Amino acid sequence: MPAVYCSLDPGTAILEVAVHKGFETLNAVPHVLSSATLRVPWSDVLIVRPEDIPNRLWLYPCAISAAQQAFGRERLSASSFVVMPSAVSRRSWNLVFDASRSAGRYMLRSQEPLDLDPRLNPPPA
Repeated sequence: MPAVYCSLDPGTAILEVAVHKGFETLNAVPHVLSSATLRVPWSDVLIVRPEDIPNRLWLYPCAISAAQQAFGRERLSASSFVVMPSAVSRRSWNLVFDASRSAGRYMLRSQEPLDLDPRLNPPPA
């Protein structure tokens, strides 16, 4: 199932995408920053706390393991929306959901072009 990964704040969203795609791609390829409102009660959102994660090293930047992927898939199959700690920004949280399974359960509030600060992708020295 194709999951949508987003962050609960725009700064972390930029960092999350940069970790996976690189600042060069963020700077050279147009991206859109979206804001949405969940149309479900918070009791329908599965919140994975740091102590719920079986391997504490998953909370730090590391290569993704098969066990991590299985853990995420299991949580996403149990709930339409999952909130979990970000490994990129230690005080931030990510919202993960399957857009096709969650249709009608969130409302798009706004979209705007992502204008990346060029200082995040300086030319080589």
